[in-house]
Amino acid sequence: MSTTSSDPLVALGALPGVTDAVDSVRKAVDRVYGHRVMRRRSNEVTAEAALRGARGSAALSGADWNLEEVRRRTDFSSDDEARVVGAALRLTAEAGQLLSIWRQSPLRVLARLHLVAAGSAAPEDAVGRPRLAGEPVDEPLIEAPLPGADEVAGRLDGLSRIILSGSEAPALVTAAVVHGELLALRPFGSHNGLVARTAERIVLIGSGLDPKSICPAEVGHAEQGRAAYAAAFDGYLSGTPEGMAAWIGHCGRAAELGVRESTAVCEALQRGAA
Repeated sequence: MSTTSSDPLVALGALPGVTDAVDSVRKAVDRVYGHRVMRRRSNEVTAEAALRGARGSAALSGADWNLEEVRRRTDFSSDDEARVVGAALRLTAEAGQLLSIWRQSPLRVLARLHLVAAGSAAPEDAVGRPRLAGEPVDEPLIEAPLPGADEVAGRLDGLSRIILSGSEAPALVTAAVVHGELLALRPFGSHNGLVARTAERIVLIGSGLDPKSICPAEVGHAEQGRAAYAAAFDGYLSGTPEGMAAWIGHCGRAAELGVRESTAVCEALQRGAA
């Protein structure tokens, strides 16, 4: 996040192409919220969006299960992939409970998310806290150089201050930066991708852009594919205006694909097929 503005997120929102992405997402979200099914069955759409979002996030972390398998399964402890899917489901369920705390203490929320994701699979003394110097990180897909523990602490503090300051930047920009920064830092020993995508979800909900949590960006990230996700993230890591704009645009496209998914759910509910 390298800009000269006193509010770096607002400066990012002014980058070429970002305004168009913000407007496109806003229009897409407004359309699905205006669907007639949302007037009486929004809780069902929210529940389905949560399930599909968790499936998408798990796919990016290496557990690419089909939706019906996620829906059917009750035991998520049998192997590594099952534990990833279980973690994604727990995080999605937890996200909506943390909105008020996020506005007061983002770092506390991140610690809680890691605790929920890791469960009993990680050593108790390593859960829910940023990693210490020399501690390893298990994170599939992201192969970028790992920042040291001191840098992680400093940048997490900076991210927290930006969130607490109440930036006037569009929700998409804030969500994309929170997502990208957590991927870059990988502050925990495990489950960083799942936590980063859940934090993105929390921002989109808490900002008022998607208050009913029916636009699962995780679906869109997965649909665009792991290679595209990693390539867009490289743009974030570059810190250049072009790279940052590309990452925000990628996150915007993910949100729009999530909208498309929930629109299909609305249509299925309307036909009585879901």
